[in-house]
Amino acid sequence: MTTSDIHPEDSARLASLPSDRVSFVRIGPDADGQRLDNFLVRVAKGVPKSHIYRIIRSGEVRVNKARAKAETRLVEGDLLRLPPVRVSERAVTKAPPAALAEGTVPVLFEDRHLLIVNKPAGLAAHGGSGISHGLIERMRASRPDVPFLELAHRLDRETSGAIILCKSRKALVRFHDMMKTRAVEKHYTLLVKGDWPDDRRHVKAPLLRYLLPSGERRVRVDEKEGMPSHTIFTKLKRYGAVTLLDAELLTGRTHQIRVHSLSVGFPLVGDDKYGDFEFNRQVAQGALGVPLKRMFLHSRTLAFEHPVTGEAVRVEAPLWPDCEALLAALDKKGQK
Repeated sequence: MTTSDIHPEDSARLASLPSDRVSFVRIGPDADGQRLDNFLVRVAKGVPKSHIYRIIRSGEVRVNKARAKAETRLVEGDLLRLPPVRVSERAVTKAPPAALAEGTVPVLFEDRHLLIVNKPAGLAAHGGSGISHGLIERMRASRPDVPFLELAHRLDRETSGAIILCKSRKALVRFHDMMKTRAVEKHYTLLVKGDWPDDRRHVKAPLLRYLLPSGERRVRVDEKEGMPSHTIFTKLKRYGAVTLLDAELLTGRTHQIRVHSLSVGFPLVGDDKYGDFEFNRQVAQGALGVPLKRMFLHSRTLAFEHPVTGEAVRVEAPLWPDCEALLAALDKKGQK
């Protein structure tokens, strides 16, 4: 058989490896730059890694007709020869139910490389730890024709707002590099308990992650062992009992805004980990005008240079209706 006789399947359409025949796969942009072993692990769901490495070492997997190593980087346009691989039926997992379609997750920006959505509070970024399906599973279910879709960063389950998903490996790798160099501008809107005095305040308290005896993750300020952390808080509006703030993240530590705000005496409204629990109970019952039964922390603005096209991207995620309703109630009460 010659190359001209082959009808290769593009890697973007490959769901799994055929178990009854040799197959040929043309590498698409979704796998450009990915290691050969990682690519095979992705498409050969249920196949033990030991078997994948065995067929690579034996030369049964070829890249452009030549033997390749596990660490070989694939390039868009490469032609892979793949042997038949039988997948254990026990390893096949159920797809997310149709109810996980996009539904209540508004799209803020989308092109061939990026998808930015306005995540609701209460929806985890991904499944796991007792959560069967999160945002990433929901978005994959809503876009079955998109072969590659991965989270570029994370938001806490209780935090709403703009979050970026990458639709190509090239965008994902470059975006991660941008995060390391602080090339992504991030602004959050939050409501804190108390009358915040400053128009603008830099908080640089080092943060350390630790676990409770229950295994739950927590973060605290630790001057000796903490990681350098920097948040800029800007006052937006005073309501007396509470204050609306903007927080710009210059580092991206776990729970950074929540712990930094608490460290200067202003816990977030509705924060069930670091907040004022009695005050939160009162807020949930309508003490501020209307009930709010969530944490008031929202990823409002993302601004960056597109990782592939180089164009300037700026996305604004509107506040969700429950937060808007609370601010409207506070305004109506006419507090300072």
